[in-house]
Amino acid sequence: MKHLPKSTPTEILNDPYGFTYKEMSEVIGEDKARALYTELYKQPFHKKNLSISTKKVYKSSDTEKYVYELKDNRYIETVFIKRRDGGTVCVSTQVGCSVGCIFCESGRNGFVRNLTPSEIVQQVILIRQKVNRIVFMGMGEPLFNYDNLIAAIHILRDRNGLNFPTDGITVSTVGPVNQLKKLREEHLKIQLTISLHAATQAARNCIIPHMHMYAIEDVVKQALSYSQRHNRKVVFAYLLLPGINDRSSDIRQLAKWFKGKNVMINVLQYNPTSNSKIRAPQKQEMVAFKHQLEQTGLEVTMRVSHGREIKAACGQLANTYNKAKKQQK
Repeated sequence: MKHLPKSTPTEILNDPYGFTYKEMSEVIGEDKARALYTELYKQPFHKKNLSISTKKVYKSSDTEKYVYELKDNRYIETVFIKRRDGGTVCVSTQVGCSVGCIFCESGRNGFVRNLTPSEIVQQVILIRQKVNRIVFMGMGEPLFNYDNLIAAIHILRDRNGLNFPTDGITVSTVGPVNQLKKLREEHLKIQLTISLHAATQAARNCIIPHMHMYAIEDVVKQALSYSQRHNRKVVFAYLLLPGINDRSSDIRQLAKWFKGKNVMINVLQYNPTSNSKIRAPQKQEMVAFKHQLEQTGLEVTMRVSHGREIKAACGQLANTYNKAKKQQK
């Protein structure tokens, strides 16, 4: 097995949120690592340990959107949704996105770069509120930043630090097949959501055009394999687009794939973006589609959107600051 070279003490002290306790202690010793981990995770954060900063915070009744500035003057957005006892953090994994979903603003200006494990972890740290769920559903495709995503999850789960429970971590992905296979073999048992959004290859190519190289059948197969190996219920997100993915044949195909499986279909409503060609379904269309799926024996829920008024809902993280910077050049 090939071992990566250890980091230097300077690298650890310059960016401490990017390391597990074990990685840190192997380089700077257990005493220093213990003291630093206490400073990082058991006390209010110190700016000297941060490589990102809060540029702006938008607030609605139950949702907050944080715009974070990175060291290279790029920007990402992170969302906090308040619950009765704590809240959910929707974390970004990339600056921009290469997937090109027609209903999403995050990739409108293309892909810029992957976030480091430290930049991913700091999004949670900077919230300063009780977090009981972390969902990788922000800007970017998490599995296209695979190594840094997995590293960040190990840091978040480190029992010497946040000790965040695996049950409370969800990765939401469009399902690149090779990365799904790798994720299946990880000893993590995190929650998995697949952004499916279609029941045919043609419809999915229309909705997620840059994923055309992955057969929808293979995406479904690998997701179900993950469910079986880790004994986890996999959620399949399905953004309802009238006239595109709501036919009776779509319902029959979803039932064929998922009836009797450890699966839940999560029907999503389109949140307004700059794409004026998309028609959002009416509430009665959403309810009718859900009912038809349930009649086939599937478990179905409808996602409630949070933060629309501050452009913090699914598909609305727009990377506006990066766009403004690009226009200034």
